Amino acid sequence: MPNVLIHGPAQLGATSWGCAYCHLPTGKGRPENAPVVGQPVAYFLRQLEDFRNDARTSADPRKPNTPVMAGLAKAMTDDEMRVAAAYFASMKWTPWTRVIETDLVPRTRIVGNLFIPMEKALTEPIDGRIIEVPEDEKQSESLRNPRSGFIAYVPVGSIKRGASLATTGGASIVDGKIVPGKTFACSNCHGPDLMGLVDVPGIAGRSPSYLVRQLYDFQQGTRKGRSSAFMLPVVANLTAEDMVAIAAYVTSRSAPPPASLP
Repeated sequence: MPNVLIHGPAQLGATSWGCAYCHLPTGKGRPENAPVVGQPVAYFLRQLEDFRNDARTSADPRKPNTPVMAGLAKAMTDDEMRVAAAYFASMKWTPWTRVIETDLVPRTRIVGNLFIPMEKALTEPIDGRIIEVPEDEKQSESLRNPRSGFIAYVPVGSIKRGASLATTGGASIVDGKIVPGKTFACSNCHGPDLMGLVDVPGIAGRSPSYLVRQLYDFQQGTRKGRSSAFMLPVVANLTAEDMVAIAAYVTSRSAPPPASLP
């Protein structure tokens, strides 16, 4: 790995974190941060520039790692940015998150920015949420194993509903006429397989928690970089339920087959 991934921006010295600490050496990240592996170099650099210029912030002021990311981007040289972008772009995205539709989830506690299950039994109503937890708590949290993935519990029916929104924008046919939906098909920009096009990021299989946060940030205007204008009409009419459904569907696209629990 390049030095910036191990030790962080050179000008910060020992006080810094390397990119790989949060995003992992594989670049797949965790639910609290971005899955950056396999993204186009141009897109990656644009996001670092947006963080550097305070054009990418979080709509939730409680999210501590967003200003940390901004501080790191401001300390990085242009060369460090290019080296990091080239490293992560050199690897292909592979499945990382299993999507499970369910009415009940395990009770969880929050450690840092991560949901950790307190039990194996599914006893708590999901109540419209996405609950994303490590497949193996010790491997993921204690050892930060870059090959130990996650489970995303999503509401029953959300994948089908999300498929309609993500593939047609939620359009329908009434009396033989097409009635436009409330949004636009993701494939228009992200490609037919949702793996990205040119400088547009891949979204298939990525963390649904991350995807929902980004949709919400676009809607709230806290992601306002150069390419953000293209997302504004996409998110303008989405509800929280819509965002959860879209994320559930999109994440299931390059992951193992979705499972359903009774």
